Amino acid sequence: MKWLNSALLLLIVISFYLLWFGNGGRVELKEKQAVLEAKKAEIEELKKRNQQLQAEVDSLKNGLEAIEERARTELGMIKEGETFIQIINEEKARQRPKK
Repeated sequence: MKWLNSALLLLIVISFYLLWFGNGGRVELKEKQAVLEAKKAEIEELKKRNQQLQAEVDSLKNGLEAIEERARTELGMIKEGETFIQIINEEKARQRPKK
């Protein structure tokens, strides 16, 4: 009878060990939940970025103002008959590292 109780106690200890530390146990579950939360946060960030990009695409498809603004800021284009004046801040020019 003593060995039967010992065997049952050993089986219970092994069961609890596997429950906590075994394959698919509580420790692994907590790790997977942490990874899941990180991925959810990343997905939300990417969804916001996609919405911004979609709004920009819609703006470029529908309005000439957005195209004109982008041409002016990114390509430095000016309209015919306009005069372009560039003002350089001397402090910022000094702070820039020379190439």
